[in-house]
Amino acid sequence: MQRSATRHFSMVRDFHLADFFTLGNAACGVGAILLAMLYMASGAKVHLYFAAALAPAAFILDVLDGRIARARHQHSALGRELDSLSDVISFGVAPAALGFAAGVQGGWDAAALIYFVCCGVSRLARYNVTAEELASDESGKVKYFEGTPIPTSVLLTAILAFAAWQDRLGDRLWGGSFELGPWQFHPLALLFVLSGSLMISKTLRIPKL
Repeated sequence: MQRSATRHFSMVRDFHLADFFTLGNAACGVGAILLAMLYMASGAKVHLYFAAALAPAAFILDVLDGRIARARHQHSALGRELDSLSDVISFGVAPAALGFAAGVQGGWDAAALIYFVCCGVSRLARYNVTAEELASDESGKVKYFEGTPIPTSVLLTAILAFAAWQDRLGDRLWGGSFELGPWQFHPLALLFVLSGSLMISKTLRIPKL
């Protein structure tokens, strides 16, 4: 009987250096979500600060994985999928979790946060299937983004961190809150709606540096 050539942890063995930076990006996103939940349980703002701080850390790792892959000529379909899945966690779900923890918790707020995450998922899926079409030269490098890249959501986490620093969380969020039909609404949630809408725009083109 011929023995299988498959080794334990064979998938991990096939990872390139850039892929581990990508996984670090995902780890930052998961850490931010857990810290946001910890803040809701403890009320200690330090947990919210650390959660927000993981957003720029994830952004740095996201930039580094691309540069390392290009420098080492190690692009792969697996790496691209890892990058998109990690970005959904760190720049989609994590900012929404921070917003909810900060007090964006009304019914309409929840709809805004769900819309934001769905826009991020849609934007990444569209990028993955159109990357080859958008590449305009022999290098195969995409020259521009259709819609804002999902990592721009780090601005939302920065705003939430500033709100925490000013002690403007919960009922003290900027813009206050009011009842709109059956649900409560915080105008701050419109920032998530704006960010999501910009991500799925086809007419907005952002040069890729």
